[in-house]
Amino acid sequence: MTAAGRQDYEMVVGLEVHVQLKTRTKAFCSCSADFGAPPNTNVCPVCLALPGALPVLNHHAVELALRAAIALDCKVNETSVFARKNYFYPDLPKGYQISQFDKPLAEKGWLAIGELDDKTPVRVGITRVHMEEDAGKSVHDRYNGATAIDLNRAGVPLIEIVSEPDMRSSAEAGAYLRLLKQILSYAGVSDVSMEEGSLRVDANVSARVRGTTRLGTKSEVKNMNSFSAVERAVDAEFARQVAVLESGGTIVQQTMLWDGAKGETRTSRSKEESHDYRYFPEPDLPPLVLDKEWIARARRELPELPAASRKRLMTEYKVSDADAELLTASAGMREYFEAVARASLDPKGALNWVMGEVSAAVNAAGVRIDEFAVRPADLGELLRMVRDDVVSHTAAKRIFTRMVETGKPPVQIAAEEGLQKVGDDSALTGWIDEVLRENPSEATRYVNGETKLQGVLVGLVMKKSKGTADPKKVNQLLPERARAGAGS
Repeated sequence: MTAAGRQDYEMVVGLEVHVQLKTRTKAFCSCSADFGAPPNTNVCPVCLALPGALPVLNHHAVELALRAAIALDCKVNETSVFARKNYFYPDLPKGYQISQFDKPLAEKGWLAIGELDDKTPVRVGITRVHMEEDAGKSVHDRYNGATAIDLNRAGVPLIEIVSEPDMRSSAEAGAYLRLLKQILSYAGVSDVSMEEGSLRVDANVSARVRGTTRLGTKSEVKNMNSFSAVERAVDAEFARQVAVLESGGTIVQQTMLWDGAKGETRTSRSKEESHDYRYFPEPDLPPLVLDKEWIARARRELPELPAASRKRLMTEYKVSDADAELLTASAGMREYFEAVARASLDPKGALNWVMGEVSAAVNAAGVRIDEFAVRPADLGELLRMVRDDVVSHTAAKRIFTRMVETGKPPVQIAAEEGLQKVGDDSALTGWIDEVLRENPSEATRYVNGETKLQGVLVGLVMKKSKGTADPKKVNQLLPERARAGAGS
């Protein structure tokens, strides 16, 4: 495809996002919805579709789905209807999926994904949010030449969030997904983990001549396991379609699979239309009717969302816009920062530690912030110890490292390892004299007027004292001890 040719076409992207709701049990039975159980252990007659087994709707799943719809500024329908979506896959026990079709839970929402490439914010419409159950999982790499079926996931409650085709680049698609994930996490709707399959994305991609308004024929791209993979797959499919159009061909509506290793999409099957699924109302479930007061209460009780959090942090804690953006990347990070700020009574210090040492340690450990070994109250206590001159900043970093390793509180570690700040003149002069003897060249240059070496020598004293020396007193005593040493 020529560069000029690609510029003649515009990318159009709509996304379908399947989100597993954070419930203990499945959508229509009491089987566990937990991830990671041995294959085919979280199953029962209902989710296996055995004769005579009837579904019973999970109340908590409805609450979470409603919360998601409100967080996405959707119009909630007081009455919605479950339907049977008929298709035959080896991991779909019933031969149909209980979903919602023409009367979904919610419709007509939107997300504003912010400024990209210095353009105005992009408003992406959300066509619908509907409830459904998941299918099982086909495992292709367990047995050589055979496919294994794990039905633990069959019946797990999902919402499907269908966007309008309002995105015009892979960057906009990625920004939409990252904001959507953040909002759903803040709302407590889902773990939104692509690694565990609780967030899965299908991308509808089409190409049209730039300047026209009619949509081109779309392909649905599946098998993407990260947001960066979605972006790469969208670009690859757009390039494939433009190449077909430039050569005089036509685009066939079909499902494509993303091959990340080869960086290309490939045909999976022809894409079904809604009539192919033969939707009809689920006879074993009545219409879902939501009380107006229940909807209103869900709206009132919706947790604070990212945009509101950023604004509040900037007002309440005087953090910058950029720092507020980083602190609100996850609800857990924001909560941790606020807890440290309250415990330490030092928002600026809390910000520096959370954005620095805490973030580095969490990333190195590969854990979520709520799994981190250092509790916010303990970090707040460490910051108070620094403020109250109980320990030096250098010693505090050593204490923090031990807190990460052991989970012990800072006072205990400081006492056990002798890291409280030492202000005794005799101990300090002993360390200073040792440093001056061990570094005669620097000591001589310092006495002769190279005052910038004071910081180097103080740093060496702090190192020798393992961070326990009082740096203020070391700075006061150093000139006198250096002159005394030079005169001896």
